[in-house]
Amino acid sequence: QEQLAESGGGLVQAGGSLRLSCIPSGLTFVNFAMGWFRQAPGKEREFVAAISWTGDRSYYGDSVQGRATISRDNDKSVLYLRMDDLKPEDTAVYYCAAGVRAEGGTYYVDYWGQGTQVTVST
Repeated sequence: QEQLAESGGGLVQAGGSLRLSCIPSGLTFVNFAMGWFRQAPGKEREFVAAISWTGDRSYYGDSVQGRATISRDNDKSVLYLRMDDLKPEDTAVYYCAAGVRAEGGTYYVDYWGQGTQVTVST
């Protein structure tokens, strides 16, 4: 069974940084473009970042552009998301995603993680 396990969330002060990790199981990591999404209370799930299976191409949502860095280690089968200069509006549940693709402005995902809470305090 395919699973994605996120870790690294928590409470962070505004202006701080954090790094999220995602470890898959039941799927061949190197075969998938991976990504991160987030969902704040009362809002729709939002695209944060994606990375190609080779790791040579990455994409970012407008709200995190310049503050987020997505990376992957295909040898260790781990996906990362580093966020800098965190803002209270970054507070959300962050979800790891496998098999991310964009078609006609819509994102499609094959597998979702359970999510990890990130809370940014003022």
